[in-house]
Amino acid sequence: MRRFLTLFQEVDATTSTLAKREALATYFRNAPATDAIWALYLLMGRKQKRLVNRRLLQDAVLEMAAVSPWLFEECYAVVGDLAETISLLVPQRAQGNVDVSLQDWMEIRLPQLSGTTPREQVDLLQSWWREHNRDEIFMITKLITGGFRAGVARQLMIKSLADAFGQEEPYVTEQLTGDWPVTATFIESLREPVSGDVRIPSTRPYPFYLASSIQEAAREDIDLSRYAIEWKWDGIRAQLVRRGPLVAIWSRGEELISDSFPEIVQAAHLLPEDCVLDGEMLLQRDGKILPFAELQKRISRKKISEKMLGTHPAIFLAFDCLERAGVDLRGEPQSIRREHMEQLLHNSPSPFHVSPLLQAKNWEEAAELRQQAEVRGGEGLMLKSWDGAYKQGRKRGDWWKWKVDPMTLDSVLVYAQAGHGRRATLFTDYTFALWKDGALVPFAKAYSGLTDAEIQELDAWIRRHTLERFGPVRSVTPERVFEIAFEGIGLSSRHKSGLAVRFPRILRERFDKKPDEADTVERARELIDGRTQDLTLS
Repeated sequence: MRRFLTLFQEVDATTSTLAKREALATYFRNAPATDAIWALYLLMGRKQKRLVNRRLLQDAVLEMAAVSPWLFEECYAVVGDLAETISLLVPQRAQGNVDVSLQDWMEIRLPQLSGTTPREQVDLLQSWWREHNRDEIFMITKLITGGFRAGVARQLMIKSLADAFGQEEPYVTEQLTGDWPVTATFIESLREPVSGDVRIPSTRPYPFYLASSIQEAAREDIDLSRYAIEWKWDGIRAQLVRRGPLVAIWSRGEELISDSFPEIVQAAHLLPEDCVLDGEMLLQRDGKILPFAELQKRISRKKISEKMLGTHPAIFLAFDCLERAGVDLRGEPQSIRREHMEQLLHNSPSPFHVSPLLQAKNWEEAAELRQQAEVRGGEGLMLKSWDGAYKQGRKRGDWWKWKVDPMTLDSVLVYAQAGHGRRATLFTDYTFALWKDGALVPFAKAYSGLTDAEIQELDAWIRRHTLERFGPVRSVTPERVFEIAFEGIGLSSRHKSGLAVRFPRILRERFDKKPDEADTVERARELIDGRTQDLTLS
């Protein structure tokens, strides 16, 4: 594992994308396939199971380091990272003479924690900590907690692997899309020379093509007559893959969501074999598209009941055809792919719909459509070049999104938590509150939108104005007001405020406002009422 630890330290110690890319490429070029596959698994952010809870980890440290619980909590609050706190507190008795491979850790050692008693788990943890040095203890604990974050973007991983194996980036992207196998054989296959066309196996999706945000200055360069105009739907972007007798639905985040939409899977078996559709998962009832918050209820359940199938009926709204009769259509222009999609879905089962085309002769008419989307609960407009191919990632020029202006509320900072990685010593994760019945209630968490200088200043202020400490979280004097932007808002019984917002971020600090001038929960509810949620397919 020492080679992987070195890679992690090199990547974590620099902000240079080029340096990270070179370090990653060097590692994957030289590491054994049995270790490289697990490094890929971790760096790509594949979900890890948390093997032991925080309380047991804390008990193991307290016993081994002979420190009091209050001291552990104080250290945790200062450090802000559980694994780092443990590595600093555990007495270092070894110089790192034991080098267990990453494969052995992931496949042999860590699984030993499952199915054992708490006492046996503590003994295992302590024995591992005793035989490793401080840096290795940090890494081992990261793997145990399942909280591994290395600050490596997906596209950087793809570029690095392409460099390491001498492959083209599109090929690597396709191989890493969907549920790829965690085996040494898979890594070896990436290293092998590619000859001819490579067919994506089984029900894995294609890499998603993402739209770029349209800028005010760019509109004059866009000829609307060359673009298809559609609504931008407030649903879950998804690919429906039908290959042979198999059907799968993949989210844009490459999560398999088939179980959340069993009626769509069942209906998809009536489609022609070997086709792939790109589109949006939506809920439609009485001809109206339901809010995203209702759609989340489908995703959050492991099994969809008959009642929910009736109260939250799903549809698949297709807007692109990527494969038909086993032929990859992504290189064809949008106009041809649209024809294939319409032919494929002609007389299709009822859960399948084709995204309607909108008409706008100029930007003034397009702006009117965008305004309609804002009032009716949509996210805005999509512009797609009729001549454009279906690309990978976010490539500018062919697909544009013109989203409605975000909703905003002025709220009060009430909690702060330390960040991760190079920001582990700074308070960068913030909780904001609105007024309700004379008290402040949390309504959103945000960690983006501030500059480094603003974060430094706010961090110093938080330390001076801390009221209480809860591990790495601090409550602060409710004095500072921030304008928070978000893409959507809905009712939620799981939150104290009764609200849930999507993609919250900090726009600016409102130096001109006092805390008692911040917005209320009632004002937030008005934002919900102001959107009629009657976007239809027509």
